[in-house]
Amino acid sequence: MPLFNSQIHWLGIGTTVAGVLFTLLALAFAVVSYVEWSSNAAVTEFMSATELSASDPNHSNESPAPIQSLNGRTGCPKGKRSLPTELLPLP
Repeated sequence: MPLFNSQIHWLGIGTTVAGVLFTLLALAFAVVSYVEWSSNAAVTEFMSATELSASDPNHSNESPAPIQSLNGRTGCPKGKRSLPTELLPLP
């Protein structure tokens, strides 16, 4: 038996290529369907949340908890450090 066979099995190659293409098309369809489904689910959830908050009689623009003031200008507990004015590149 020679090392390289000069006969090419075109039927086997065609079957393999068709199988790979079918698998890729099925996978692409599944991904597109999932993205569309999850997008519709997210839009539905968002719309129901906005409708609930808009119909709430106790709804106001104020937050329910008071906002705590920051320590100093930067909120740093160590003191009143100034904010950096320019960033230096890493060495």
